[in-house]
Amino acid sequence: MSKTALVVGASGIAGSAVAAELKAQGWRVLGLARRPTAQAGVEPVVADLHDPEATRAALTGSRPDAVFFTTWARQATEAENIRVNAAMVRTVLDAIRPEASVRHVALVTGLKHYLGPFEAYGKGTLPQTPFREEQGRLDIDNFYYAQEDEVFAAAERDGFAWSVHRPHTIIGQAVGNAMNMGTTLAVYATLCRETGRPFVFPGSEAQWNGLTDMTSARQLARHLVWAATTPGAANQAFNVVNGDVFRWKWMWGRIAEWFGVEAAPFDGVVTPLEVQIAEDGALWSQIAAREGLVEPDLARLASPWHTDADLGRPIEVVTDMGKSRRLGFTDYAPTDDAFFDLFATLRAERLIP
Repeated sequence: MSKTALVVGASGIAGSAVAAELKAQGWRVLGLARRPTAQAGVEPVVADLHDPEATRAALTGSRPDAVFFTTWARQATEAENIRVNAAMVRTVLDAIRPEASVRHVALVTGLKHYLGPFEAYGKGTLPQTPFREEQGRLDIDNFYYAQEDEVFAAAERDGFAWSVHRPHTIIGQAVGNAMNMGTTLAVYATLCRETGRPFVFPGSEAQWNGLTDMTSARQLARHLVWAATTPGAANQAFNVVNGDVFRWKWMWGRIAEWFGVEAAPFDGVVTPLEVQIAEDGALWSQIAAREGLVEPDLARLASPWHTDADLGRPIEVVTDMGKSRRLGFTDYAPTDDAFFDLFATLRAERLIP
């Protein structure tokens, strides 16, 4: 008999990738989202996680064997992030509790576990890089910790296993996603090509010259399913990245070449994308109309605030995956290939020209 998976946030970058991976491995997949997108073989579940009663009704009879929690809701303050995002996890786990079917819950968080929340991002005393899972929580409130605590409490109460997955910046395809560097850079390169503006790296010297890594959505999806089906990975927190490292001064040229634009020399000045493309909404609409693109709203494609946060960090960020390797997860995804695969997908789906 096939297993049933509930993917919470199935329309997002991580959720859509894990849904596809589960289908490829023969699972029945329920894709929960407030506004589900059509995915081949994924059964849509419509629910607003801010409404516990509606969520409970939507999930009645679902009987999932595993739950993959891949979503969050951005709030104005970290206190609100904690309140809202912890409640969303609790709402799902309370809704499926009467089914008594769940054997594993996987939670996607990220490197803000080590770097701190948005209000204190990359500040204060941070763990030494490369980040390792045994490095504990920072002494600061963080909605990732609150989400974890909801999973841990429910696991102890209801007897399921859990895993926590901490990707670096995720490269994948979704529209309307709050954190989407790959599509943001694709849109920015397209605008530079359209206008003749220089393709300027928007971030810090530390990011331009320092080592970093990233996480393909497909790599993350494989890791999530691996942890849910590998007994030795139960009740563990894991970092998950592609397995390579790079410097942005190399990657920037690779991306520029793909789009046929020239990478501007880095002058050491931070020039945020949020400023660079702030007035480009009307121009994008014109490009979309001329090229027959399916999304004319620049704000639904680009998330410059998040890309600026990642590329503006004042420290080098690399991530250790030794824990997963020792337990048998050996998948690898070159980061430039992950970018190029995404760009080709965006073009094929008429999201960029």
